[in-house]
Amino acid sequence: MRVTTWNVNSVKQRLPRLLPWLDQRRPDVVCLQETKLADDAFAELLGDELARRGYEVAAHGEGRWNGVAILSRVGLEDVVTGLAGAPGFPHPEARAVAATCDGVRVHSVYVPNGRTPDSEHYRYKLAWLAALRDVVGVGPDAAVVCGDMNIAPADADVFDPAAYEGHTHVTPAERAALGDLLGLGLRDVVRDRWPAERVFTYWDYRAGMFHQDLGMRIDLVLASAPVASRVRAAWVDRHARKGTGPSDHAPVIVDLDQAPDGDIGPVVPPPSAPRRRPGTTKLPQSR
Repeated sequence: MRVTTWNVNSVKQRLPRLLPWLDQRRPDVVCLQETKLADDAFAELLGDELARRGYEVAAHGEGRWNGVAILSRVGLEDVVTGLAGAPGFPHPEARAVAATCDGVRVHSVYVPNGRTPDSEHYRYKLAWLAALRDVVGVGPDAAVVCGDMNIAPADADVFDPAAYEGHTHVTPAERAALGDLLGLGLRDVVRDRWPAERVFTYWDYRAGMFHQDLGMRIDLVLASAPVASRVRAAWVDRHARKGTGPSDHAPVIVDLDQAPDGDIGPVVPPPSAPRRRPGTTKLPQSR
């Protein structure tokens, strides 16, 4: 089974990229984030195309912002939209959907950004992550949490830790909240596969960040032990970030039981550009 996650940053805008990518990579389960479509609009735009490709759909959207979905060719049971016990900002947002696909409980999540440390949105992010931990903690043993976590797990997951000082995504509290989720027994399967390599999933559109490989790894697949033991390949599809009209995120692909593209996948490190000396590059928003 091939499980993937991708923050598409608007399904409508990414449609010319999404459908060919489905045909090329042929994932069995697709977790999407930032769909930015209400459920009826999602069905109208994609329903026929996805059905033709054999996908059932569980979507949870709200229009212009947020939005998550699970596409599955291996069954879609016990769908739950939203996150029990999660706070809103101020109202509940479309940031989580879960379903059982071929015996695995799959969570597609779009964690709040946090905006700035110690802001109201930052506290909302931490409370939302605590609710996610509680929901996953009482779920089935075979589970994966897939999505845009908006947290870089460690300094190795950003191009330069100094550039992120004073910003969200790297603060101790955010990493501790992610650590609490991992404490349920989940494994970060991409980092397990690439323990020391430079692997990113997100690059800002501005300032040529992708071409310079100035990115961060914030899109994760976290698998419980029964699922992690089945992983045969885990990789970031950098090709999907190239070309015309890409999302600012690349998909993460995880193969269970067998690896049709080989045990490391066709798109692997090294990065497209050499490392820079720490402290020499600022984030676009800091300039």
